Amino acid sequence: MNSLKNNKFESNKKYFTICVYAVCVVAIGCIIVKAIMDWDSTLTTLGQLRQVLSPFLIGALIAYIINPFVNQVLRLLEKLFHGRFSLACKILAILLAYIVVLGFVSIVLFYIIPQLIDTVGDLVNKIPEVYNQFTDFFFNLESRYPHTDFAYINQLLVDMEPDLIQTARSFATDALPKLYAASMSLISWLVNLLISLIVSIYMLTEKDHLRRMVRRLSYAFLKKETALSFLQTCRECERIFSKFIIGKSIDSLIIGILCFLLMNILRLPYALLISVIVGVTNMIPYFGPYIGAIPGALLTLIISPTSCLIYLIMILCLQQFDGLILGPKILGDSTGLRPLWIIFAITIGGKLAGVLGMFLGVPLVAILSHLMGKWIDKLLREKQAPVE
Repeated sequence: MNSLKNNKFESNKKYFTICVYAVCVVAIGCIIVKAIMDWDSTLTTLGQLRQVLSPFLIGALIAYIINPFVNQVLRLLEKLFHGRFSLACKILAILLAYIVVLGFVSIVLFYIIPQLIDTVGDLVNKIPEVYNQFTDFFFNLESRYPHTDFAYINQLLVDMEPDLIQTARSFATDALPKLYAASMSLISWLVNLLISLIVSIYMLTEKDHLRRMVRRLSYAFLKKETALSFLQTCRECERIFSKFIIGKSIDSLIIGILCFLLMNILRLPYALLISVIVGVTNMIPYFGPYIGAIPGALLTLIISPTSCLIYLIMILCLQQFDGLILGPKILGDSTGLRPLWIIFAITIGGKLAGVLGMFLGVPLVAILSHLMGKWIDKLLREKQAPVE
């Protein structure tokens, strides 16, 4: 009987923890090996996961951008009501923020987009005229310079005309299926946008609860010093991300409006279309202003070389103003990244997620750089080595 008692299994917390860690490491290792061995399936799964989660990620981004405006309105309402009716003030602040945002979106949909469509239609109608001018220019070169043989170029232009007509016919034939596909894509996009708006509203309403939950989880699973350090690091990363996102959005909006006003003052063509392109591409750090200048230069060149030259001078002055005065005033050194890391972030982000990846890649790399710097500083302090 005593021997049975001596052979009884006794739990050991230390060895149980080691077993749990070992099982977790083996499981994670198997998942990584499986993902690498079947890479095509992994990419497909990640794409499907991104598609499913995209409304929630976009909703979080919308809530993140609107949150500063909600906080400002909430502070004004709390001062107005002397701290009373806190729940009503919070709901009213969120409601006012979304009224402003949806009003801005409505202006874009009902005013800017129809003008953009008209501008694009005008450009399409000008294509035959531009083609004729282009061909006339080369045909006249032969009479101006009789000693130069332009026969090959002239024949090439003549041969291009049937191909262009066939391309136009093919486009017209395929227009209906493409229009149907575009309509279905638009409906799916609108549904995702509606879900994103609902998610953003819930996140703004429950933001205090979400923060409290993160703090509770941190103190529950981490030591007190580690939890404090973790929460402080999260606040620093949030400051880097929000300062860049909000600051760059305001900066690009101002640049787009200034471009529109200057082009109207200088009587340059396609002011609205070019200003939208300049404002949107300005969101991309470092390369954005140059990417936005190219379409505008080509569009104004269709009208006249003089308009193109005036546009290029104007956009150069506008970029200098943004880079030397407006950008530093709004953004400051929001990322702290060197140009090499900015180029790296834009390249990788653009490859993974297109234009949105080019925009979000910079603050994400800035956050990774900040975390890496803190980790290296900690290792150097432990070794009592110079931090600098």
